[in-house]
Amino acid sequence: MDAQQKIKALLDQLNTVIVGKPAQVRDCVACLLAGGHLLIEDVPGVGKTTLAHALARSFGLHFSRVQFTADLMPSDLLGVSIYERAKEAFVFHPGPVFAQVLLADEINRASPKTQSALLEAMEEKQVTVEGETRALPSPFFVIATQNPHDQLGTFALPESQLDRFLMRISLGYPDRASERELLHGADRRGMVEAMRSTLSPLDLQTLQEQVMQVHAAEALITYVQDLVAATRSGRWFLQGLSPRAGIAVMRAAKAQALLSGRDYVAPDDVQAILPQTVAHRLLPVGDAGRGPAEQVRAMVEAVPLP
Repeated sequence: MDAQQKIKALLDQLNTVIVGKPAQVRDCVACLLAGGHLLIEDVPGVGKTTLAHALARSFGLHFSRVQFTADLMPSDLLGVSIYERAKEAFVFHPGPVFAQVLLADEINRASPKTQSALLEAMEEKQVTVEGETRALPSPFFVIATQNPHDQLGTFALPESQLDRFLMRISLGYPDRASERELLHGADRRGMVEAMRSTLSPLDLQTLQEQVMQVHAAEALITYVQDLVAATRSGRWFLQGLSPRAGIAVMRAAKAQALLSGRDYVAPDDVQAILPQTVAHRLLPVGDAGRGPAEQVRAMVEAVPLP
């Protein structure tokens, strides 16, 4: 089975569990293939946890879920050393962060101290516990969720934390036909439990390497630079994108190209992933009257194609 057949089988399997959301499922797979972390901002009950479970199952990855709360301590996430009398020594007990896919549920309910503990894990793929640095499993992929409508008892994610997420998506409510299928159909949790791995962790690593080999022409890189420069012009956003955000756009666009069966990046790939990749890093100017994603789309319309 070649790469495109594997990708098609993966998307088909995920779309049987997450009904009526092919674009969002595709974004999630692109995010994983680009080696990035994913933030899902949505109301409860639309399938965020199910999607995270399904992604981990499809790739045969070890999955762990943490419900973030105000009293969650960094040690609850990272692990702790406990003295064992039989061994007459302290033994480290790893926390849930030592998984290949970590679902951080309602991440903005945890204190800034706990959020910053996750920051090192996301950026460095390692954690420091009691002065000792420990490597995390490979691959390591964080899927975090937050509820945009319920801000009571929450701590907004700082810009430095938001910047560590390659993409932010919203699943949204299903359309009428998809919701009817959900009402008729089997329990989604049971379907996830019954899922078999479509790909192996080795397949994922191979696909991630293929993403990095996708070609980007000089004209395409110029187009990405023009888009990044537009965010810094002061016309659209209060503060522009960082160089790291520009690199994230290129990685996500390459993953999008691979999902489309191409070994080169087209402007369509950049436009398809741009709102999901940069909107959470930007604040529209005060008189825009639009949300960040809508403002990004308006900006794209104004920037000429190469």
